[in-house]
Amino acid sequence: MLAPAVVMLRLPVMAAAASGLGWRDESLRAVSEKVAAAAEGLAAAQLSMIDSLSRFWPEVMTGQAPSMLNGVALERSVHAALKPASRRVKANFKRLAG
Repeated sequence: MLAPAVVMLRLPVMAAAASGLGWRDESLRAVSEKVAAAAEGLAAAQLSMIDSLSRFWPEVMTGQAPSMLNGVALERSVHAALKPASRRVKANFKRLAG
């Protein structure tokens, strides 16, 4: 929900950087934060899938539907992947709005 607000706050800064008025550090920070968040999200998604895979046989033995087969593992993985980006967007909003 905050991503459009962060983009709106960053647009004047990026326009100033494009026109050569400075602010280059903010533009570089924006790009590096996105790359770092993507890498963290990928790692979190993989770890979540590994966790779900490790639960496969215990779930089968207890009579539950395995999360790897019913979509729950994928849902957990997506949520885990989005957490790093969400944290960064919230931090950027606080920093840029304040």
